[in-house]
Amino acid sequence: MLVITGVESKQVLERWVFNIEADSSKENGEKPMAEITKEIQALIRQITGSVTFLPLIEETCAFDILIYTDKNLPVPQAWEESDAKMIDHAQSVKLRSFSTLVHEVDGMVSYRLGEW
Repeated sequence: MLVITGVESKQVLERWVFNIEADSSKENGEKPMAEITKEIQALIRQITGSVTFLPLIEETCAFDILIYTDKNLPVPQAWEESDAKMIDHAQSVKLRSFSTLVHEVDGMVSYRLGEW
């Protein structure tokens, strides 16, 4: 997840979620790399095109990368825990999904629309 926060306001302005699910039972399945590449390109075009509906951010911003993992996995010591960085009264747009046959990738952007 990529979270964009206003430096002065401390408000989360955008929240980009990319959920990646692995299915190890499908490891023998193969999907042509050209097809996977086209699906990733379509997602990137959609992200680029999001400028048409996302509100213009007029303040200096910072970003954080949040990673959700299995609770049983070791976590690097340099990482720290965080809240979910939710946006109150958010507008959300689902992004394109794609599959590599081993991984399912879903995306969504949530954003703050106006002052609440």
